[in-house]
Amino acid sequence: MPQTTNTILMIRPVNFRMNEQTAVNNYFQEDLDLVQAEINTKAQKEFDAFVEKLRAVGINVVVVNDDPSLDTPDSIFPNNWVSFHENGDVALYPMFAENRRRERREDVLETLEKEGFTIENIVDYTSAEEEGVFLEGTGSLLLDRVNRKAYCALSARADEELFIEFCEDFEYTPVVFTAFQTVEGKRLPIYHTNVMMCLAETFAVICLDSIDDKKERKNVTNHLKTDGKEVIVITEAQMHQFAGNMLQVKGENDQRFLVMSQSAYDSLTKDQIAKIEKHCAILSSSLETIETCGGGSARCMMAEVFLPRTGLRLA
Repeated sequence: MPQTTNTILMIRPVNFRMNEQTAVNNYFQEDLDLVQAEINTKAQKEFDAFVEKLRAVGINVVVVNDDPSLDTPDSIFPNNWVSFHENGDVALYPMFAENRRRERREDVLETLEKEGFTIENIVDYTSAEEEGVFLEGTGSLLLDRVNRKAYCALSARADEELFIEFCEDFEYTPVVFTAFQTVEGKRLPIYHTNVMMCLAETFAVICLDSIDDKKERKNVTNHLKTDGKEVIVITEAQMHQFAGNMLQVKGENDQRFLVMSQSAYDSLTKDQIAKIEKHCAILSSSLETIETCGGGSARCMMAEVFLPRTGLRLA
């Protein structure tokens, strides 16, 4: 069972802006003093350049345009509403922000089927929204697909019971903890696990300082080390430059790349870069507007596709 894929789903934005509904607990977001059209144009340029870089190294990027009629400012982050699994399962997730629920589109799944992927079954957790319970996809869940472990930092967007239910349904062992960041002198929960931690095949990048509970920190570290992963530690300051929000993918000839934003790369020390490059190459792209307004980075923009292929690509 592979940990990495060479196929990524990405949604090209049409209404990108700072989402006022997510800003209440995403402390990475900031408002830019620009008109919305300008912000969206900048985000599109960053998006297109990013896709071009991914495709240039042989990564298969399936791009779907956002629907302008839906007013979905965060549609550029599809990994929060959907995940695609090796057995043909697709999971749909309950979203904290009401305007993000409109991002779930059937035609996105149809596009993947047209690209030659097989969807066998849809596992739908979205009814949890009615009870105010959320679990935002691979933003909340970090999946070690090889060792069948799922890591989750609990927050308003990651409910423990629903996480355990996911683990039972998909046969993962849950690793639960809480991660914090300092906001105006207070320690507040980090909104998504994937901004403080990245799981790759043979290593993990993690902000251990964000796990305040020593037992929880030790437990997470032990799981990673037991599974033979080198633990590459980043600081909270580096996490704020999205150095935790990375994803390992496969390019041409199965070459591995750790994909990150330029700000994440620029925040890393030479020693950290050397540690990563022992395992795989690094690919970075400037995502400044997307990071500032959206409060998410490279990893959030890529939904990994592990679905089986039918071998057919329909015209």
